[in-house]
Amino acid sequence: MVMVTASLLLNIIVLIPVCIALLVNYRHMEFAAGIFTPARGILLAIYLTILTASFALLFFTDFKLAFGLFVMQIIYKVLSPFTVKSIKNPIVICNVLIAAFHLVTVYSMIQADDIQFQIQP
Repeated sequence: MVMVTASLLLNIIVLIPVCIALLVNYRHMEFAAGIFTPARGILLAIYLTILTASFALLFFTDFKLAFGLFVMQIIYKVLSPFTVKSIKNPIVICNVLIAAFHLVTVYSMIQADDIQFQIQP
């Protein structure tokens, strides 16, 4: 439970300033995220969704939903160096570090038997 809370808080602590910077088109975000384009707007929508889900899961903890959120984040964050074609971008660097943190959380959830995998016939 501690790692789940820590991962949710990490999402919130990172995403609040990032979302604000993207919303107000903060000039320094152009270095990491480029100028405003529809793609950057879609990125903001994804970040706002993760932020909202993280807040909700802090108050209505559901291990399966948290597990799904973290696994989805791990996948897209690990893919980001390949899709951006750089490991030097600040967002990519943060993505990889956050993915590593969430991976520890997912591993701890599995080890603590917080997640029950059931195959439906």
